[in-house]
Amino acid sequence: MADLLGPKVRIVHLTGPVFRALARGDLAAANAVSPVPVSAYFAGPDWHGVWQMRGEQVEEDPASAAWVTGVIWDESRRLAVGRAGYHGPPDPSGTVEIGYAVEPVHRRRGYARAALEALLRRAADEPRVRTVRVTISPDNQASYRLASQYGFVEIGEHWDDEDGLGIIYEVAAGRS
Repeated sequence: MADLLGPKVRIVHLTGPVFRALARGDLAAANAVSPVPVSAYFAGPDWHGVWQMRGEQVEEDPASAAWVTGVIWDESRRLAVGRAGYHGPPDPSGTVEIGYAVEPVHRRRGYARAALEALLRRAADEPRVRTVRVTISPDNQASYRLASQYGFVEIGEHWDDEDGLGIIYEVAAGRS
């Protein structure tokens, strides 16, 4: 169980072979090369597209592995509870976009908040990062409420053929 301050998590970066195994739905192969063990949910259909996209991204640009989606790792429980990271390294304007998702069985325990805080801390510590962006579906009120507590403000919207409409929010790095 989490302490009064919430769970202590870190984002564990993954490698190309882990991304490829998860994208194939091969949990055994993923766990054979992953720095931390992950559950069957990670290799399931809900996150297949993310792993496929990140695997291709890391193959094209190996340095992006230090930025893109990794595992939300609960330090005290030694348990993978979700995924979080940036969509890539900072763009030329200093913007990074974040994403996070918690496995359904671990939701409502403070993991999304802890992951968001970890991502914001890293962004604040990176001299190249000026702005942190998150895109949230209009139906995802929980994510909107969380982001709004950290100073994210709406700046526009975006249509994605896979995810549909997303509302774009930003906050200055180090100012949340």
